[in-house]
Amino acid sequence: MALSEIQIKNAKAAERPYKLADGEGLFLLVKANGSKLWRMKYRYRGKEKLLSFGAYPDVGIAAARELKTLARAALAEGKDPMVHKPGRDFEPEKTFKAVAEMWHKNRKSSLDPAHAKRVWSRMERDVFPVLGERMMHEITPPEVLGVIRNIEERGALDISRRAKQSIGQVFQFAIASGLCDADPTAHLRGALKPRPRVKHMAKLPLALLPELINKLDQYNEEGERRSEITRAALTFALLTWVRTKELRFAKKHEFEDLEGNSPLWRIGPDRMKMHREHIVPLSMQAASLAKDMIACSQSDYVFPGQKRGVPLSENTMIYGLYRLGYHGRQTVHGFRGLASTWANEQLVEVGQPPMWIRKYHEDWVELQLAHSEENEVRGAYNAAEYLAPRRAMLQDWANFLDAMRGKTGNVAILRAA
Repeated sequence: MALSEIQIKNAKAAERPYKLADGEGLFLLVKANGSKLWRMKYRYRGKEKLLSFGAYPDVGIAAARELKTLARAALAEGKDPMVHKPGRDFEPEKTFKAVAEMWHKNRKSSLDPAHAKRVWSRMERDVFPVLGERMMHEITPPEVLGVIRNIEERGALDISRRAKQSIGQVFQFAIASGLCDADPTAHLRGALKPRPRVKHMAKLPLALLPELINKLDQYNEEGERRSEITRAALTFALLTWVRTKELRFAKKHEFEDLEGNSPLWRIGPDRMKMHREHIVPLSMQAASLAKDMIACSQSDYVFPGQKRGVPLSENTMIYGLYRLGYHGRQTVHGFRGLASTWANEQLVEVGQPPMWIRKYHEDWVELQLAHSEENEVRGAYNAAEYLAPRRAMLQDWANFLDAMRGKTGNVAILRAA
């Protein structure tokens, strides 16, 4: 039954808040402090939502019912009454989606197209359904956190952080454009779920590297030709810091200037984790090994599998390490960790008074490992960036590995074909 004025006036505060229903979703919430608030429960796009119409007696029963009627009319037109609330100063150009479109258009020309598409897809999938029609100045930190929590619930913690970053950038754009005064994401520090601890691939201490190299040089566990290929693949991975997938599918046409002073390996974006071309400058040792393998291979693949026309199998390299006694101690992916540890520990003394600085800039190391995060600016990631210092770094690494063998020159991995 609908409420009467007498019922409302006589409603007394209780220990806990309670509701008095008036029908069609409208109810009076009587709070423990005695205040009486008009609320309307409704569903929009499958989600339950709650409208607030003000406090009784400032908003009387007739006025509350009129507001309910207007809200239901908005629903009948497919509109969210929370956005199109009666008496609300609604400006379509100041909704979150409208401002996000301006923000995206403003910077789109400077973005990598693939990255721009990913950012907008995230907004359409995760953010606009909740915040899209909300006015910028009305969005609160808890509402933004709700969007983030929805993403976290499906285990996408990296995407949740990127979504928060994008939302914050939209608000910063709006503030600079005079469309709102505050960024609610600024209050979310510490509220997001932490990333799980990264489980690093097994790798040896650098002190045990000589033993690994000497065992690898003598690897002969699969028959002569298969052992040569496995030995060469493992050595090449160690020299170049690439991932297994990137190496297994290496093709002859990807290698350039192997006879010259600037040999390199150009890996297409389809094999890269970040889906961008990756250029690997080759040390003289790596170039020599690549040249030998290309000459020996009767396939398009530099490291051919057992069957003609197929690459090295997925497990060949790791099983090779197992046969050498490194199960649980060293993985192929862990070669990258070995190289990174070495590079980050190298120091040089400069200046007066003397001081120690890194020999290899961290950007060189990260680019060589192809660890670069999603980059917003098209020019910020260039496959050939820092090519000269990365080449020098990899040459130093190859020389260091040679020294581990007690030698200074190139090491023959394959017998002459």
